[in-house]
Amino acid sequence: MPTDSVVAIAGSSGLIGTALVYALRATDHRVLRIVRRAPSNADEVFWNPDTGEFDANTLRGVDAVVNLCGVNVGQKRWSGAFKQSLRDSRISPTEVLANAVVDAGVPTLVNASAVGYYGDSGSTPVDETTGPGHNFLARLAVDWEAATGVAARDDVRVVLARTGLVMAPSGGMLARIKPFFSLGLGARLGNGRQYLSWISLEDQVRALLFAVSHDDLSGPVNVTGPAPVTNAEFTTALGRSVNRPTALMVPGFALRAA
Repeated sequence: MPTDSVVAIAGSSGLIGTALVYALRATDHRVLRIVRRAPSNADEVFWNPDTGEFDANTLRGVDAVVNLCGVNVGQKRWSGAFKQSLRDSRISPTEVLANAVVDAGVPTLVNASAVGYYGDSGSTPVDETTGPGHNFLARLAVDWEAATGVAARDDVRVVLARTGLVMAPSGGMLARIKPFFSLGLGARLGNGRQYLSWISLEDQVRALLFAVSHDDLSGPVNVTGPAPVTNAEFTTALGRSVNRPTALMVPGFALRAA
């Protein structure tokens, strides 16, 4: 991708989006931020995915669109209403963007997805050819990816970035739980055997840049580090990093009640 390419980003104010904007601008790409408020400069365009309001003409001349929209799954308790907001914040915006990409003739759409697509596979390795799981997160990921269908059917190069837990001290899960670990309140969850596929924020951004710039890449791509860990291993490692014990355990019944 030439250094003067134009990349439009939806979800640019989040943890990943903010870092991606910085990385693109640092390499002399123009970034067009797709925002829900009135644009404040020429590098912002308005949309309202809740109503489907988006002028596709604002994407003409754009080389790639990156869609990072979606409420954080760890933001609050998984009530029925919150589960619906997880769906609403992903599927409808993706459909709106996919249609706009087609209408504007944008050649590339890089769309966020999640390794939750595979469900709870335990210690069984999975790759991009593995079928979906059957839990809520798996169904969410399946529908999220399907929302790009109009673009894929129109020969747009669609990359589905199935991302693991993004680790960064500045935000995300790590920023939320590290203060508790620093107080000696770090605890494993239940038996601690749950696997976590994770990736650093820096590597996540590099992977998205790779997806944007490599025209031979399309379809689902697992965006995680090479070494998943169990919750027990992660808990121990984080405790050691802040020099605090991690002898506590959240009982399984408490997790199910939450």
